[in-house]
Amino acid sequence: MHSHGRLGPIEWATAGRPRPGEQLCGDRSIAVGVEGGAALFGVLDGLGHGPAAAGAALAAMEALERAHQERLEVLIQLCHRVLGRTRGATMTLARVDFDTNMLSWTGVGNVTANLVAKTARGIYVRSSARLAAGIVGYRIPEISPAQVVSMRTGDLLIITSDGISDDYLDNIDFAASTMVIAEQILGKHAKETDDAMVLAARHRGASR
Repeated sequence: MHSHGRLGPIEWATAGRPRPGEQLCGDRSIAVGVEGGAALFGVLDGLGHGPAAAGAALAAMEALERAHQERLEVLIQLCHRVLGRTRGATMTLARVDFDTNMLSWTGVGNVTANLVAKTARGIYVRSSARLAAGIVGYRIPEISPAQVVSMRTGDLLIITSDGISDDYLDNIDFAASTMVIAEQILGKHAKETDDAMVLAARHRGASR
């Protein structure tokens, strides 16, 4: 479950795999261009693992792809309705607007998102998405407008399901491509007890 591409100034890649010994993955990712000069990124984690988790994640992904131009909070509410008959999912969504270089993000559950930068002193987390407690499709809070931060040239957005251990930032090769970064995080930090998914997206500056 690896893919990569470029949307405007954003180079992105994903890497994921099902829980060892299983065929279907309940963790999914989305990376799609939005009309008007933007991109939508996200990671969805169907509860648990196996076919029921995969079904929930796939249903949410299809809903997001159909309505990707909507505001993030609207997308989560839409997924909540769609997933009402499924096991449910957790998810974090991020939108990058190319003209303003602003990143908006929001999430429900435990799919973490960090905006990572590098200085002469090393790698540091510039900002992290604020996640609300809940399960999309079962119970979600009233979704407030998405948090907005600037995304500067060189910044790296990393979104990970909870199948990736929290210490993944310790070993990032920041100079590598997003594809290599995503594959390294998956290879070194995926938990043996769960599905796993990571999305990495880097701002490459003005789109050529």
